[in-house]
Amino acid sequence: MLCHTALNRAAAVVRHWAKAGCPVVIHLDSRVPDHDRAKLVAALADLPDVRFSRRVACEWGTFSLVDATILATTQLFQDFPAVGRVYLSSGSCLPLRPIAELQAHLAAHPDTDFIESVTTADVGWTVGGLNKERFTLRFPFSWRRHRKLFDGYVALQRRFGFQRRIPAGLVPHLGSQWWCLTRKTLAAILSHPDRKRHDRYFRRVWIPDESYFQTLVRKVGAKVESRSLTLSKFDFQGRPHVFYDDHLHLLRRSEAFVARKIWPNADLLYETYLAEPTQGERRPDPSPGKIDRLFAKAVERRVKGRPGLYMQSRFPTRLRGGNRAAASYGAFSGFAELFEDFQPWLAKVAEARVHGHLFAPDRVQFSGGEAIFKGGLSDSASLRDYNPRSFLTNLIWNSRGETQCFQFGPSDRQEIAEFLAGDPNANIVIVSGAFSIPLWRSGQPFAEIRSEAARLQKIEAEFIAVLQNSETKARVRVWSLADFVENPAEPLLQIVDELNPRGAHRDDALPRMADLTGFADFIQELRNQGMQPVLMGDFPTEPDLARLQSGFSNRRDTD
Repeated sequence: MLCHTALNRAAAVVRHWAKAGCPVVIHLDSRVPDHDRAKLVAALADLPDVRFSRRVACEWGTFSLVDATILATTQLFQDFPAVGRVYLSSGSCLPLRPIAELQAHLAAHPDTDFIESVTTADVGWTVGGLNKERFTLRFPFSWRRHRKLFDGYVALQRRFGFQRRIPAGLVPHLGSQWWCLTRKTLAAILSHPDRKRHDRYFRRVWIPDESYFQTLVRKVGAKVESRSLTLSKFDFQGRPHVFYDDHLHLLRRSEAFVARKIWPNADLLYETYLAEPTQGERRPDPSPGKIDRLFAKAVERRVKGRPGLYMQSRFPTRLRGGNRAAASYGAFSGFAELFEDFQPWLAKVAEARVHGHLFAPDRVQFSGGEAIFKGGLSDSASLRDYNPRSFLTNLIWNSRGETQCFQFGPSDRQEIAEFLAGDPNANIVIVSGAFSIPLWRSGQPFAEIRSEAARLQKIEAEFIAVLQNSETKARVRVWSLADFVENPAEPLLQIVDELNPRGAHRDDALPRMADLTGFADFIQELRNQGMQPVLMGDFPTEPDLARLQSGFSNRRDTD
């Protein structure tokens, strides 16, 4: 057992092995203070089959870990001549099944060496850009302590084409550091006539603890089963997954004999697995494939994130589907201006949360006038404008399961426009030119109205142009104000059908349209003052408008 931290946990695991009749030799990193070593020795003093090997300083990625393993193995062979198998573990490893089951498994495979050992050409899990090169370059510098020197020396060797010669007869193999080998195989490795040459070569191999025994076992082993009996998983950066108390059910599913790396404070795991074993049905052989799928999903989620989830540690890129919200939502332009009770009507028939203008210049108009929305979103315009996209995606994420709708017009902040256009979850519905209805009712001097109408028309025209781009992924519907007032009922019902296709809303009353009597004259006056109101369409004359509105009112009352 290789130990360097959490010695109290290591002591408990050593005691568990020893009580099951397994001699244990501990290699304690020489950098561990002497007083900590003394405590560990005292804690295990009552166990006659526990030994401590000579110590060396262990550093990740160097031959020191192989040295430590050889020192412990050599002492194991000297002090316990009856030992037939050697199981290499660390202080953070934890047996998951009774030791008797492991012993029975090994007895059923008396001549098998359990060690992951695959050629470099077949390895797909090495991380860091070094695969075969770890055997053909030199690595005199520590990757952790002297990263710049390490990378610089690798680049220099690549530039000048320097390559070490692999000793004749060796075919480099890689695999997990944690293995279980027969005494015969280990003795053959340690007493091999070319041992000095092998050690000299591997001292300049990068991460030799994953290649030394994995390569040499192929020269001397009679029967190699290329898998480890220890469950160890790694993330996409090559770092080991740490198991916590809430992984108890996951570890049980693996049926593995041993797992690493266990969090030192995982009290539930240690209490559960170091308890006295109970007799039960013999469980099947380890099958880590049962949980491989879960780890694959975890890696995918870590790399790609989840659509619509933006947070400090996860900001998905556009190439990985990050440019979208978490669920479908609706953005309505012109409807709140054209209908007097549009928001409560839509909330009822679509069974949705309908907000006002979320991107209004002065404040965020949350539904019901709330100052704080789900997830702690504030109605502060300055906070929203710091990152409009994250504001909207957080709002959608925090309210998953409830359709969100909001008003969006040319008087709102437009920084979100491109995101809306590129989001396949967005349903954008526009009645173009409806922004002029509040201006018509404002009672301001007509010169100011004309100037503001021209400004808003320009902004809305630009937004519509963005939506008409070939890159647009949102579902977009645009009606001119003139076209919409001619037959508003069918578009309204189509919109609700799309937002809530399962809702029984066909019998619900339609919203109340604003009285537009005199609006046609307003449009004409805009023309007379030098503005061309193109987005309103060919607005009907007063008699035609009165007839249309009367028909819509009758339809609404009938419904």
